[in-house]
Amino acid sequence: MDRRALDEAVGLLARTRLERVPFAGFPPRCAPAREAEGYEIQAALHRRLSGRLGPIAGYKIGCTTKVMQDYLGIDHPCSGGVFGRTVHRSPVSLPYDGWCRVGVECEIAVTLGRDLDPERAPYDRQRVAAAVDGCMAAIEIVDDRYVDYASLDAETLIADDFFGAGCVLGEPVRDWQTLDLAAVVGAMEVNEREAGRGTGAAVLGHPLDALALLANEAAGRGATLVAGTFVLTGSIVQTHWLQPGDRVVCRLDGLGEAALTVEP
Repeated sequence: MDRRALDEAVGLLARTRLERVPFAGFPPRCAPAREAEGYEIQAALHRRLSGRLGPIAGYKIGCTTKVMQDYLGIDHPCSGGVFGRTVHRSPVSLPYDGWCRVGVECEIAVTLGRDLDPERAPYDRQRVAAAVDGCMAAIEIVDDRYVDYASLDAETLIADDFFGAGCVLGEPVRDWQTLDLAAVVGAMEVNEREAGRGTGAAVLGHPLDALALLANEAAGRGATLVAGTFVLTGSIVQTHWLQPGDRVVCRLDGLGEAALTVEP
């Protein structure tokens, strides 16, 4: 994209994030025409917002499960970043008015103990497993900050981190190798009532296959997934939109739980 179009696109998304002004879509003059341009806008948005929201501390992969692909009408995974000041340790209470329309998803997250760099690509499940330091239960916080998200294409959603608004992380499990991550059952409860259930196998067959996909996508851009960051591998349940005062708990067998309360 040319510099003027890129700057305009980033400015529109930054205003939506910081001022919670619902986003109606890009005007044609700065709309991404290909997914590569969506990621170009995303990277520039990360640079623009890092001073306010902190540097990128982790990554998210969206649409890795059929339930989410069907829900959003997008048939392939897409990735985004997670700003450091939007990462919270469980349990946490956050104000409801901090978002436009807040939702939650139940995920298996991994932390990296060593770099996944382009020089070692391509990656597969076994190769990325050697870099995983821990696994944990996670709640991804998503925000419907759009006038009509169903009208937006994948390129536009990629540019805006695919609804990303942060996360709540549980305690890392270091001996995760004793678990079959594909068989892990996760359930999301809202106000002590189950709101969704799924297994790790829903995530591209295995959560580490999602991590390999992300590492290879980053390598294709010459980028490294660095040690110390985390990755949200994708929701095993459909997004649940919250009301003021709701309490959410995501529990995953062998991986503990993550809890969030949204204060009225």
